Amino acid sequence: MKIVCQHIVSDEIIETVRASDYLLKHIPYFETKNGIKKALKKQRFLIDGKICSTGTLIKKGQIIELLEEHNLQKKVFKLPLNVIFEDDFIALINKPAGISVSGNYFKTIQNALPFNLKKSEQPDALQIPLPVHRLDNQTSGLLLIAKTQKARINLGKQFEEKKIKKKYNAVVIGKSLKSDIINFPVDGKNAFTRYETLKTEKSLRNGYLSLLNLYPETGRTHQLRIHCEKSGFPILGDKLYNANLPVFKGKGLFLSASEIIFYHPFTNEFLMFEIPYPEKFDKIIEREKRRYKFSEKNQNS
Repeated sequence: MKIVCQHIVSDEIIETVRASDYLLKHIPYFETKNGIKKALKKQRFLIDGKICSTGTLIKKGQIIELLEEHNLQKKVFKLPLNVIFEDDFIALINKPAGISVSGNYFKTIQNALPFNLKKSEQPDALQIPLPVHRLDNQTSGLLLIAKTQKARINLGKQFEEKKIKKKYNAVVIGKSLKSDIINFPVDGKNAFTRYETLKTEKSLRNGYLSLLNLYPETGRTHQLRIHCEKSGFPILGDKLYNANLPVFKGKGLFLSASEIIFYHPFTNEFLMFEIPYPEKFDKIIEREKRRYKFSEKNQNS
C-alpha cells in the first residue's frame, strides 16, 4: 500500500505521549482528533513498520508512516466551477453561494474539485484536491485549494502565522462608521475585524443599507457575521444571527470573499487575487434607494 506521509519523531520530544495526541499535532492530513482516531481504526498508521493504535506510545526517533486510504475518492459531483487560477500545486476557485465546502454528503465543493481541476503530477500529489480553509454555505467567493501535501502544509502554516490576508464584501443593515476595528471575542477567543464603508443608502425596508470592505485579522468561525451583528449592522440575509430582521426572499446571504493575498507554497512568489463582489450587492442597494425616493416623493406630492 502506498505511503502518503512520513514523519520522524524529533529528539525535542521530552516524554512519551499517546499516538492519538501526537498525531493530531504533527500529521497535517487531519484537522480533528476524530479524524485521527478513524485513521488509526482503519490501521492506516505504522510506527517503525508496525500497526499503530490509539494507545501506542510515541518515542523520539520513531518513524511514523501514513498509508493511503482505499476508496478515498467519492463519486464526483459534476458541478462546473469558476477556476480563477491553477498550477500543479494549488488552485483558486470562485465558490458559488449555497454549496458547502465539504461534509458528509455528495453535493459539496470538495467533491466537485476532481471534475474541475487537473491531477497534479507532483510526487506528493493529493488523491483529491483539498480546500485549505472554509467558507460558509451561503458565502461566495475565493477559495484556496491545495493539490499536493507540501502545499497543504505550507498554506496551513501561512494561515497559522497570519500571512494570508483576505478581504470580504458585505451588504449590512444600518449605517456604519467610515472605518473602524471591531474587537469582540468569538467563542471565548480574541477576534478582530477591520472594516471600511464604501457607501450607505437609505432603505424603505431597513432604514439604511451599507456596503462594506471587511478585513478579518483573525479566523474565528462566523467571525464576520458575529462582529457585524454585535456592532449594530448585521449582514443582510443572515438568518442564523438575525432571525427577526427582514430579509430578501431568495437572495441569500450578502457576504463574499473578494480578495486573497498569500505566498505560493512552492515558488514563494507573492500572489494577490481579487474578483468583483456579486452584482446583487449593488442591485439591492440601488433598488432600495429607488424605493425610498419613490415613497418620499409620493409623501411630498
